[in-house]
Amino acid sequence: MLALWLSMTYVISYIMASADDCTFCKISAGKDEETEIIFKRDGFTAFRDIKPAARHHYLIIPDEHIPDPKHLDGNHVEIVEKMVSIGKQLIQDREDTLDDIRFGFHWPPFNSVSHLHLHVIYPAADVTRGIFKPNSFWFVTADWVLERLKKMRQTNDSAL
Repeated sequence: MLALWLSMTYVISYIMASADDCTFCKISAGKDEETEIIFKRDGFTAFRDIKPAARHHYLIIPDEHIPDPKHLDGNHVEIVEKMVSIGKQLIQDREDTLDDIRFGFHWPPFNSVSHLHLHVIYPAADVTRGIFKPNSFWFVTADWVLERLKKMRQTNDSAL
């Protein structure tokens, strides 16, 4: 029981410490003057990636601090779906077509910022950097994450 309490305390302190020092939390709170926020509504923020892989490369983040996609469970399906919806809207506002969009997450430990962020990349055909290779060890598509979360939700619902 003590071991469980200690491990829970460690996890909570890690998450809280990360949120206090998190670059993306500062951006979503409007405390980073160098970052232009291109979308802010309903608990989500979007801005341009500082190292774009294509003409349009945006990051969508929840304002709530979630460290990474491994910390998501079946209760987070709507968060990921909303992130994808925002990404589609950003591209649709700037381009004539929604073809050739890549939506994905870097999978820990291959993420550089410990705050959940969806990469929205358009056109995907322009991407030459391997760090955005879909469904690799380091980068997974939003569809893959959603499928995983929906399976987790089904498992949890079956257990009830």
